This record gives sequence, structure tokens and C-alpha cells, in this order.
Amino acid sequence: MRISPLALSATVALGLGASRAAQAQASASSFTIPQVLGFPFPTDLVAAPTGARIAWVTDVRGVRNVWGADGPGFAAHPLTNYSADDGQELTNLAFTRDGQTVVYVRGGDHDANWPAEGGLAPDPAGSATQPKVQIWAVPFVGGAPRLLADGDEPAVSPRGDVVAFIRDHKVWSVPLDGSKPAAMRVFDRGEASELTWSPSGDALAFVSDRGDHSFIGLFTADSAPVRYLAPSTTRDEGPVWSPDGRRLAFVRRPGAGGAPRTLLDRHPDPWAIWVADAATGDGHVVWTSPETLRGSVSRVGDGPHLAWLTGDRILYRGELDGWPHLYTVRLTGGEPTRLTSGSFMVEDIAQDSAGSFVVYSANTGRDPSDDDRRHLFRAGADQTAPVPLTMGDGIETQPVVTGDGRTVAFIAAGPRTPPLVSVVPASGGAPRSLTPNLIPADFPTAQLVVPRRVVFRSEDGLPVHGQLFERPGGGKKPALIFVHGGPPRQMLLGWHYMDYYSGSYAMNQYYANHGYVVLSVNYRLGIGYGHEFHYAEHAGPFGASEYRDVLAGRAFLATLPEVDSARVGIWGGSYGGFLTALALARNSNLFAAGVDLHGVHNWVSDDSRRFAALQQRFEHADLERAMQVAWESSPVASIASWRSPVLLIQGDDDRNVHFGEMVDLVQRLSAASVPYQQLVLPNEIHGFLRFQSWLTADSAAARFFDSTLRGMKGPQEGIANAGDRR
Repeated sequence: MRISPLALSATVALGLGASRAAQAQASASSFTIPQVLGFPFPTDLVAAPTGARIAWVTDVRGVRNVWGADGPGFAAHPLTNYSADDGQELTNLAFTRDGQTVVYVRGGDHDANWPAEGGLAPDPAGSATQPKVQIWAVPFVGGAPRLLADGDEPAVSPRGDVVAFIRDHKVWSVPLDGSKPAAMRVFDRGEASELTWSPSGDALAFVSDRGDHSFIGLFTADSAPVRYLAPSTTRDEGPVWSPDGRRLAFVRRPGAGGAPRTLLDRHPDPWAIWVADAATGDGHVVWTSPETLRGSVSRVGDGPHLAWLTGDRILYRGELDGWPHLYTVRLTGGEPTRLTSGSFMVEDIAQDSAGSFVVYSANTGRDPSDDDRRHLFRAGADQTAPVPLTMGDGIETQPVVTGDGRTVAFIAAGPRTPPLVSVVPASGGAPRSLTPNLIPADFPTAQLVVPRRVVFRSEDGLPVHGQLFERPGGGKKPALIFVHGGPPRQMLLGWHYMDYYSGSYAMNQYYANHGYVVLSVNYRLGIGYGHEFHYAEHAGPFGASEYRDVLAGRAFLATLPEVDSARVGIWGGSYGGFLTALALARNSNLFAAGVDLHGVHNWVSDDSRRFAALQQRFEHADLERAMQVAWESSPVASIASWRSPVLLIQGDDDRNVHFGEMVDLVQRLSAASVPYQQLVLPNEIHGFLRFQSWLTADSAAARFFDSTLRGMKGPQEGIANAGDRR
């Protein structure tokens, strides 16, 4: 029997929180979805180049505003006064050198895999007025924001007079005081990105992407030609100025082309660190990676993360010993020096303006369970041993060092505490939160559970980590497996530092609070457990080996006496949506229901643009076999054995997974008489921009699981059903 598709994209009547009726119905031991999703979420934390000022964006139920704080007291205050859940991002924060002004971008989708057709900005609120991606400036001490220009990726000149930015892939600029309209600053036939000013503000470096290769371009004056640094057939990226402005370091990788790769083999992704003279453009290699898998360019965090340290040394991240660690190398070359070591991952990296020390987040600490957390550490450029700045059961990420070098600002969270901006002395001391008053009074802190770290083994013996959410008592319970997206992600023993997964963590808490046992599975392809785990063999379209870890999680749940093995569901988004669909298609005997948010369903579909990518990757003789393996790794290949009901959710302006994936799957499920429901969010992107969109989606998911796994109607919070439609 087919379940009629849901049409839930019409009326919602919640506003900023749960209705009084819904709140009245919630007992002291339970909470609603609007309550647990109503936490504030900080992003884009930055520090002024001088002094002790910091700024960030806080999202409170979809209303985004720029906030700031000034040391030593760091009293937080809003700089902007936006008031609507309109789905317009605030990103790309940057200070002027004097710290008096914060520049930011409003609008856009800064997590997209590809641009929208026609370059349209997202419009998830369905505004009749076309949204734009625009650059704004706001005084730190108070005053109304000023529109500077339509554009993105602003770079504020150290001189404080001009802001360079990207428009239509070209370099533009506009005076900070708005005295002149914006104008194209640099003509370059490539697509420009990664704008970075020299320390004195007399030159602007950028990446010029030419398709199969890229250059580092250098603009100095309207009357001077653009200088390209050591131009080659390679892909050059990540330019970083030396403190004296005389040189630039950058990453060099091979250009496109070469002999086609063979089926299912993993290949090294070599790279090198180059340094070029800004005056002449001449360059030389400082360090070259070994031609090994572990020597490949790191994909953790922001990649290699080049930075200049004192003593003419360059900092970078590498995985030479199988873990993402920090290294330094002298400009004269020679053997690199490793600053960090151990079985852990260095993720976020910051350094002081003098280049004398580095602060980083890593999944290590005094507790063995810290491999599923994040803590902050400080390492000296003089190779002194790293010292911890934070510890305990919290999650501390995204550090920045204030311009005076005295304070580290960061995002702190815990098992029951959502992420908040915090500070700690750079020399060590007690951290403190800046905005605890933003947590709503009805946020259910006391009712949240502390997830438990569990480790189980996959079919091939690989140890797999997970976080188990459950409340004690209640007899036999239904259970859920959560699978994250990415896939280079790691779910943690506390509130996540990414907004998408903070919502997932909140929903796992909600399910546990409402009688489910929830297991979040950190399957292979994720980060945090070493190079071989991250770059697993035969994964994704080359065999879906990561699905073994999902099955191992299902087997682990079956060992828990409180779990009713006949009532186990699965949910996840993006890559997690792929694994959800794969589980339902291959093993409806094990998974009784699933919620698939914007998942990948067909690795070889023309609509997903993967067919052409596979053709380019493999030798002609291997192509047929490659396509067969990719097809067999797709959920749609197992439609014949799909029996369990599924709820499909996606926004139709998705720029990470094509909406056609859901359109196609609905037709296949319908033809096979598989029970399904669908929730389409018009104009929404991949990671929904509106709080109301998340309320709608998560409430629909909770109702779906309650009806399929518990045989009862679920919570109606925030949703007015517009009626079933075919």
C-alpha cells in the first residue's frame, strides 16, 4: 500500500516558539521540537587585527545578527538589528584594521557545491522581491549598517579605505566610506577568488582559476599589469603574505589531465609549498609532499592552512604519519618539524599576529572519550610542547586570537549546553561564556541526556565509534540510527559546532526524550579516526563499504535489551540521506522506516552530473566495470527489495544534491508500490536557511517515526497539514 505524499509546505503557525497549547501539553519530563531547536547558534567568529575586539554572527530561531565584544571585559552586544526569519545568511565578517567597522555579506548560499542557474541568490522565504548577495558595513560602537555594493567575499584593505570583493567571478572594489560606486578593479580572464591584501595594503593577491590550471595573480596599481607568480600548468591556491609583504607562500597541486585512473584504486594527491617574490614573481619550492596516500593534501578543516611563523618558517597541516598534524618548514627547505603528534586530528587552526604561537582544536585530551570531543591547545612556534587551554566534557572549536595576542575567543558547547562564544586567556586560565543569556528560558537543559560513547566492530573488523542517546526506563523501546552527511564529518559527545549538525543533535535529544534509543554512527569516510578511516577503500560509488558500519550499528542496537529490534528506523541528511535510502533499499528486513533528507540516490544519473565525472576518472577499458559498481552502490539499484516506508524531504533550490534525485526516486518508489511520503520545501537550499523550514521538516520526521515505529500519531507542533496531494 502506498502512503499518499504529504503536502506540508503550506501553512505553519508557530512564529518564534511553541504555541501555548503545545507548551501546556508538554510535561515536566518532556519538551517540544520548537523548544529544543530554539537555541542560539554562533558562526563566523573573527578578531580585529589590533586590540581585543571580536565579532560574530548569532542565529536565534532564524533571525541572524552581527554581534561584537571588546576586551578585557568582553561585554557582548548586537551590532545589527535584523528581525525576520527570512533565510538570508550573514557571513564573511571582517574588521577594518582599527577595529571600528565590521564588514559582512548578507545573502547567498556559502555552502553550495555549485552556483544556482542564472546566479540567483536563495529566496527560501518566497519573497516577491529578488534577494541579492550584498556587502554591508556596520560601526562597532553603534550605528546603522551601510550598503557598500552587490558582491561577495570582501577583503578589507589594511589602509582602511577600500574593500575589494568578488562580483561575477571578477575582482571589484568600493570605497569603505561609500564616496564612489563600486567598480571592477582587476581584469583577469580567469575566475577570481581568495582575495588577500599585503600587510601594507599596496598589493592585492588573488587566485585566477583557468579551469585545468590556476595562477596566483598580483594587482598593485591600475597602471601596472597583473603579475602572475611562477606561472605553470599547476593549480596554485591559498596565497598567504609574509609579515613584511615581500613574499607569498601558496599551495601548488598538479593541473588537470594525465593518464586516466584505474577502477577502485586510490591514488596520491601530491602537493607542494611554494614561495614567490612579490616584486619579481619568481618562485621556488620549499617543500614537496611524498608520492604516497598519506602524503596527499589534507582535506581536514581548511586544508593545508599555510601560515607564516617567526624565524622564517611556514606552518602547514599534513597527514604524513596517518593523522592530520601541524608541521613547520624553513624557507630554505630541509626536513619539516612536527609541532603536534599522537593519534588525534588537528582541525581548527589560528595563530597570533606576530606568528609566535598557534592555537588549535583537536580530538584529544585527558579522557579516552576525548577522541569524540574537541579541546583547544596552544603550541609555540619555538617548538615548545603544546599545552591545553580547555579540557573536560565540553566541545571547544573555531579559535581566533585577538589582535593584542592576549585572548583566545572560541565556540564552546557541551552535552547539554548549545554552542556559545567564549574567551580564555591565551596564557591559560578559566574560560567564560559571553552570551549565556541568549539561551531561551524554555530551553530544556535539564531534560537533555548525556550521550554515551560506544565502540563496535564492523563486519571487516574496523572499530566504529558512535554516540548513544537514551533515557533510562520505559521497557522495550523503538530505536533510530542517525547517519551524518559530508561524509568528512564526526559527530560528537556534545552539541556540534556546525549549524546543520547542531540541529541533528537537538533532534537526537528529542527522540531520546520521547522514548527512542538513538545511535549516531560515525561511519568510515568520516574524520577524527585517522587517514585510512577518512579515505576508506571501496567507499561511496566504488562499493559503499561504509554501509558495513551502518549494519554494524544496527547489530549493536540488537544487543541492547531495551531495544525492540522489530522497530528500528534510520535517518540522515545528504550523504546520510544516501545511507538511509541504501539501508531501506537493501535491508527493509532490518530497518522498519526511514527519513531521507536531500539524499543521493543514483551515483550514475545524468542529472547528478556524476556520469561524466566517472567517465573522466577511469580508463575506457575500466569504464563499464566502474559504472556497474557505481550503479550497484546506489539505492535505486535495490528498489526491488525496498519495502519499508520512507519520508523524503528536500528543498527544490538545493545546490549540493540535485532536486532531481528526489524527483526520480519518487517515480521509482511509486512504480514499485513502496510506501512513501514526501515533503518539498519550495526555494529552500540544501542546509535549510529558515528556522521555520527546520521546524516543518523535523516535526514531519517525528510524526512519521511515531506513526511507523510506534503506531501512533506524533507531535503536531508547528505544522498545519494542508491536505494530502498526489
